[in-house]
Amino acid sequence: MIKFLAKKSIRLLNSQSKLGPLHLKGWKGNVYKYGFSTSIQTDDLESGIDIKTVELISKKKDEPNFFLEFRKRAFKKWQALTSPSWGELTYAPVNYNEISYYSSPKQKPVLSLEEVDPELLRTFEKLGIPLNEQKQLSNVAVDAIFDSVSIFTTFKRELLKYGIIFCSISEGIRYYPKFLEKYLGSVVPISDNFYAALNSAVFTDGSFCYIPKNLHSPIELSTYFRINNQQSGQFERTLIIAEPGSQVSYLEGCTAPRYDTNQLHAAIVELVCFENATIRYSTVQNWYAGDKKGQGGIYNFVTKRGVCLGPNSTIIWTQVETGSAVTWKYPSCVLLGYKSKGEFYSVALTTNYQQADTGTKMIHIGYGTKSQILSKGISGGNSMNTYRGLIQFGRKACKAISHSQCDSLLLANKSYTTTYPYVHIRNPTARVEHEASISKIDEEQIFYFKQRGMNEEQAIQMLMNGFCRQVFQKLPMEFALEAEKLLEVRLENSLT
Repeated sequence: MIKFLAKKSIRLLNSQSKLGPLHLKGWKGNVYKYGFSTSIQTDDLESGIDIKTVELISKKKDEPNFFLEFRKRAFKKWQALTSPSWGELTYAPVNYNEISYYSSPKQKPVLSLEEVDPELLRTFEKLGIPLNEQKQLSNVAVDAIFDSVSIFTTFKRELLKYGIIFCSISEGIRYYPKFLEKYLGSVVPISDNFYAALNSAVFTDGSFCYIPKNLHSPIELSTYFRINNQQSGQFERTLIIAEPGSQVSYLEGCTAPRYDTNQLHAAIVELVCFENATIRYSTVQNWYAGDKKGQGGIYNFVTKRGVCLGPNSTIIWTQVETGSAVTWKYPSCVLLGYKSKGEFYSVALTTNYQQADTGTKMIHIGYGTKSQILSKGISGGNSMNTYRGLIQFGRKACKAISHSQCDSLLLANKSYTTTYPYVHIRNPTARVEHEASISKIDEEQIFYFKQRGMNEEQAIQMLMNGFCRQVFQKLPMEFALEAEKLLEVRLENSLT
């Protein structure tokens, strides 16, 4: 086995930046416009976690016994595990007995939009996700998750006419139990890590997608996650199955109210990709990141993994990370199929006192597998931004190829960035390429743009967009535009 920088890191603390307060002139106020909360009656479990909590959640979801036993096994495993401490993260320990593990709006199960609480419809419209028929996004089906439950899924019946199943995990368990029994926990087992075990024990909702053989989804599928209750956490699951020859593009967005306390988000995403199928999974993560002093914000501890089971199968992860106070997240691909392919494109922006330890894992097992990694990290304020990536070639991964590029950009005097590249090679025919760079904006670059009629704000924004362009091009058009606007707002006060 060859280990490359397996236990070392590349670090740079930008302590001598030429940029000072002068370069903040003209910047707009950085206001988190999604920080409002919705006043609505809810059905909540009391705070605390034990086996009774697990049983109550399963009972509320009216689940078959198989899933109750799944939860119980996960809870027992979670009790035996400890929270990971190896990340470049410093935060107050989570008191898991202070969290409510179920919070749902008080309403009966709905069959149509007319039955959804109008206050919830107004909330999602305010978030830019209209659910009513007149204003629905015409080319995107949306599963709207509010705290612990799915409120409504648009275009569900229309997609079902094509054989595409797109619904909440709860509906999937109720109406398609054979799929869920077979694949739930097959990609991310309950013993995978501390947060995966916790999610498997107390998950409440999420999305289930099934794409039949040789069918390309006619529209993009999307889930929007909204945390509202200050006392609750969110523990959703997403399961996507792409049969041979199928294609699907899935979008994920999220926001939360502005509270001065921290909330926990611990999710699982599982992708199953068969022969000649393609899954594109895109995320714009915009959880509340806390105030300028680092108070409040979401703890975002997520496990995302896809497995390419068949020949020529492809999984593509694209993400723009700008929110949450603390992020621990590594979307991964297990490349089993002959000449299967995994791709990862990421922009991670941290400002103020945000901390992010993110990256990816590409596990090459099959013959001729390929992976591509492109990571862009931007650090401002007093933030810490860490890239952690693993590329692993198994003994049977003959002629496998991987290329990774990790670029970091420092914006402020006290911003901090770290890179941990891990490369494990067990096959002499495999080929890996890794490159990394760390840079900063200096006065010469700003001066160059000023000479061409731009002010400081426009110059810095153009530099940022250029730095992230390769990743933005991988996003669906609607998400790419949203990501650029989000980046512009989040950059305010990142330069000092």
